[in-house]
Amino acid sequence: MSSATATTAAGYVAGLLFGLGLAVSGMTDPARVLGFLDIAGAWDPTLMFVLGGAVITTFIGYRLVYMRGRPLFGNSFQLPSKQELDVKLLGGAALFGIGWGLSGYCPGPAIASLGGPSLPLLALLVAMVGGWFIAKRC
Repeated sequence: MSSATATTAAGYVAGLLFGLGLAVSGMTDPARVLGFLDIAGAWDPTLMFVLGGAVITTFIGYRLVYMRGRPLFGNSFQLPSKQELDVKLLGGAALFGIGWGLSGYCPGPAIASLGGPSLPLLALLVAMVGGWFIAKRC
């Protein structure tokens, strides 16, 4: 198996595991996410535990991976070099948060929810893809 094929296969397996984790944890349900964001009403802390589990897993996982010295399917780690905040980053983060708060979906759960599409989900996906094209022009 070539390195490119192994890398692609590993990416698909990771995406499948991520989507499965979202489905099992209930994070593909926008009502659960909106319940977490509703701190003044019927607050649902479930998302906090899912995010906490993700942070702990990532914290441990990165340390284990970096102990190898290089990635399993590549020559070097591809880490972002840009470290300063700019208007594009802050604006994108604000748009992401507004979209997440209005719809209850962020990109991962939205794509994982494609098995049971709804009008709000499709509207979000159209807006998200439109945003990618607009961002490329900026």
